[in-house]
Amino acid sequence: MIVLGYNGFTKGAEIFGRLFGATGVARNLLVGHDASAALVVDGELVAAVEEERLSRVKKTSDFPAHAIQWCLDFAGVSLDRVDVVAFPWRFSPEVADEMIAQVASGDQSPAEKFDVLRRTGEFYTDMVSREAIHDDFVQRTGHELDPNKLVLVPHHLAHLTCGAHLAGGGDAAFLVSDGRAETLSSVTGEVRDGVVRVFDDSTIPMTSSLGVAYGRITRYLGFVPNNDEYKVMGLAAYGPSPRRNPLLERCVRLHENGTYTISIPMDVTAYYALFDDLFDGDSEKREEFDFRVKVAAMAQHMVEAVTTHQVRALTAASGLDTLLFEGGLALNCVANTKMLERSSFTGMEVSFGASDPGVAIGAAVYTAGLRNRSADAVTPYLGPSYDEPHILEALEEYADRVEWQEEADIEAVTEHTARLLSEKNVVAWFQGRTEYGPRALGNRSILANPAFPEIKDIINIRVKHREPFRPFAPVVLESEAPRVFDLGKKTSSPYMTFVFPVREEYRERIPGACHVDGTARVQTVDDHQNPVLAGLLRAFTDRTGVPCLLNTSFNVAGEPIVCSPRDALECLLATEIDHLVIDRFVITKKSG
Repeated sequence: MIVLGYNGFTKGAEIFGRLFGATGVARNLLVGHDASAALVVDGELVAAVEEERLSRVKKTSDFPAHAIQWCLDFAGVSLDRVDVVAFPWRFSPEVADEMIAQVASGDQSPAEKFDVLRRTGEFYTDMVSREAIHDDFVQRTGHELDPNKLVLVPHHLAHLTCGAHLAGGGDAAFLVSDGRAETLSSVTGEVRDGVVRVFDDSTIPMTSSLGVAYGRITRYLGFVPNNDEYKVMGLAAYGPSPRRNPLLERCVRLHENGTYTISIPMDVTAYYALFDDLFDGDSEKREEFDFRVKVAAMAQHMVEAVTTHQVRALTAASGLDTLLFEGGLALNCVANTKMLERSSFTGMEVSFGASDPGVAIGAAVYTAGLRNRSADAVTPYLGPSYDEPHILEALEEYADRVEWQEEADIEAVTEHTARLLSEKNVVAWFQGRTEYGPRALGNRSILANPAFPEIKDIINIRVKHREPFRPFAPVVLESEAPRVFDLGKKTSSPYMTFVFPVREEYRERIPGACHVDGTARVQTVDDHQNPVLAGLLRAFTDRTGVPCLLNTSFNVAGEPIVCSPRDALECLLATEIDHLVIDRFVITKKSG
């Protein structure tokens, strides 16, 4: 059986921009962002890639034509051979009725309600109805898809299925929390004996979305909502946890069953006025670093308080030992660690596809009947790779600007790269298949030696072209991680989804990978997950005595992570990266 899962809409950006003002800084506040495709063949997830990696449009919501075609080409199948197409949104007639009822019960004037209904009706009819989704697929692929072969999977179920499958199956409680699904923003429940049960009395409507609330604060601080929330998380570490939090006092109400109500106006002008009142802010203060730190700390504290409240109730309702956390909020790795450590759960899993790239995988896995089965080989390296002829073709294209040395084998490459990294060099590392999801996990990464205190500033300013307060993640051998970091209940962290304290005796040894609060967003690696990266770590540690490498995504601010050798060479030439390693080729810019 062959199942194609995908996420994205041709008309999404146009419709949300025209009807709901999702343009400019609000351009990512729409359904279908992080467009992607995934392919399951005979029970195995064989390929998955985000559309942005191929189209080079960051966080695109467009129909993933490039991603679909690449997945099919990789597996050597045509659309004619695909048995089912799975889509991770299900705006059923019942959901439509609920949407209409929500508008009708609102407190707007009749004229305002009719306006909302008009816009909602166009959104439903032209974009998310079964007919619109089917027609979009046919028009963009040219394939006359049998309507009976199109399966619509509820959004939160797609999130959950992705996480459960990649976590290895088994019984687990779950929390899914993001900006929005069809009508809800968060659900909890459990998977027991393969049966999914949602705790209906703990669901959270979109009107109280924690993700949307965090996004509004992200915008208030001058960042892009549904894109830059990690900047707010990083800023929060520069200040102490607030003694009192006006967000919790005036905007959030926690209820006994683990639910909550968040009251923040939808209108931008209105919530800016509210936040100015809460934080004693104004247009000038919003530009000040200390003010931003204060507000970010309160926003982060709000997320931690609300999610801990949910998990406390979930623990009492389920009694299972393991927690699965999926959805956009699961990328808040600071909150993840605190949730686990403050709970009675003994284990917690957050997948590499926790945010919306994962729903293409989840829809495909669910529809293929694999929701009760674990993945045979869990790997985030599901995207394109490039053979030597493709690499050489790209190098020859740029031969007037770069020079290269070809090493005999991968062992020689790791030794050469370890020697470069022992000094104050920034090395772009390009190996194998591109990783899936928002994190660079060692196949499309920028690496450096964390022993140099100034290396963070060098990469932020001269390479990534981004804010100087942004931290970097260390990648470390799983066997060495407990010696360097206090992992608490965790034994590994392969996807950079948890933050851990750096042990006191290592803080001065790896200052480049240590955030201002003494923590690090750790990636652990072993020979099974990524043997080439593990070999590089061993060679580097043997040479320097430094137990980890600094790892950040191979891109500059505002662009997707590189995918192809040409992408990599363009990034090398546009930045102050010192060296680029692609497969067995060590590349530098020609002088001048």
